[in-house]
Amino acid sequence: MSVAITLSIRDENFSGKVLQEVLVGFSSETITVKDIIEARVRQEVDTYNKRLPEYYNGLIEPNDAEKTINGYKLRSKSPIDAEKQVYVALDAFQKNGFFMLIDTFQATSLQQQVQLTGDTRISFVKLTPLVGG
Repeated sequence: MSVAITLSIRDENFSGKVLQEVLVGFSSETITVKDIIEARVRQEVDTYNKRLPEYYNGLIEPNDAEKTINGYKLRSKSPIDAEKQVYVALDAFQKNGFFMLIDTFQATSLQQQVQLTGDTRISFVKLTPLVGG
């Protein structure tokens, strides 16, 4: 995939405090909300699977993990299934498990078109713990 634009995607709490940031590359400047969620989750899973660190810090809590102050601690250090994580994330978005803010607007559907620029701000605000694969 050739990268047209790379953005910092943030997880924030309700007061706007940044909890974590992840850099994600996109192949096009015009994408959908679904593309953003999928790219973000795949990037997090790929980063984790390459190193298998003690903690996983991502949008979706993997199965067989417990939430800690440092992230999700997996009971066994094994690769995470990106497809399952993406599925759970997309489902959670549709069920209002988290909000996604693009600049000053709230994303409302997976098919919503987004025009990215170097200044685009994307933030995720989790409402409930999201458990996946």
